[in-house]
Amino acid sequence: MTNLTYAIIGCGRISPNHINAAINNHLEVVAICDLDVWKMDQTIEKFALGEKVKKYKNYKEMIEVEQPNLVAICTESGKHGQIALDCIEAGCHLIIEKPIALSLEEADCIIKKAEVNNVKVSACHQNRFNLSVQKLREAVEKNRFGNLLYGTAHIRWNRGESYYKQASWRGTWEQDGGALMNQCIHNIDLLRWMMGEKVVEVVGMVDNLLHDYIQAEDFGVALVRFANGSYGIIEGTTNVYPTNLEETLYIFGERGTAKLGGKSVNRIEEWLFADELEDPSKVKEVYAENPSDVYGFGHTPLYSDVINAIKEDREPYVTAKHGRDALELVLAIYKASFEKKGVKLPLLRGSTLDFI
Repeated sequence: MTNLTYAIIGCGRISPNHINAAINNHLEVVAICDLDVWKMDQTIEKFALGEKVKKYKNYKEMIEVEQPNLVAICTESGKHGQIALDCIEAGCHLIIEKPIALSLEEADCIIKKAEVNNVKVSACHQNRFNLSVQKLREAVEKNRFGNLLYGTAHIRWNRGESYYKQASWRGTWEQDGGALMNQCIHNIDLLRWMMGEKVVEVVGMVDNLLHDYIQAEDFGVALVRFANGSYGIIEGTTNVYPTNLEETLYIFGERGTAKLGGKSVNRIEEWLFADELEDPSKVKEVYAENPSDVYGFGHTPLYSDVINAIKEDREPYVTAKHGRDALELVLAIYKASFEKKGVKLPLLRGSTLDFI
């Protein structure tokens, strides 16, 4: 198969990471789509995409005319689901920015329709490709921790009024959700992935402490019980003064302790195992990255994996089901908070619209 053709829907804040990843992987960028022509013009100029790249305000027209092999969906979260279903119907493979959708019903439709149409869909949880995260996952898969006891995910970031004023959909239940759904879902995904994935119960509380101009939460905490008997603790906020502080992930087992830290779990800060297979100081040195922002370096390897998945006709490393799992856990925390009681999983339905 020759180089795949590529198009992106949505030219907002996260789109440069996707276009960079597409260029790094030698995809042929054939079209971009946004309701704002100025944003499209700026994108074409910034990345020197040239006149051959077509601009569309209507994504349905774009996929019908251009028939791209691979499409990235980078619109407001509430539109991810329907756009994804339309693209799958047209035979386009997909990379969907997190969250994969804002309802479990849409997520389930994406998974089912992709299977029927033999389309590859990847949820863009790019932090799974961090060097530090890959090293931690290797330790989990090799059972170096022994029995997992509990893990904690802390996301201590800052988002002020200027961030929310950049786009009217941010912080709304209809198109976004709050800190847990937008900013914290990456680390929530990692916690679930590391601790055994299958969750049986969640208790949680969310609140809006400082951002009275948005509908959803700016703070959330949760206790998660996994099917393997381990626990997870989640703390997420966009209230940290004055800027982003950290995103950390701890894993505690009977024979090991590990801590990933930095602005976006991009380095190993603690690495202690009973088997003493490695020098912890060397591990910390080798598996550290220093990205310029919280988005990290994961988009390029995620794109590479999806391209290979298409060519090899296999599932991507980060699947649509993984995206659904992360969405389900956030919705369960919301449900537990609003109903003021523990919530059993799995959830068969649920949406941010439930909390308007």
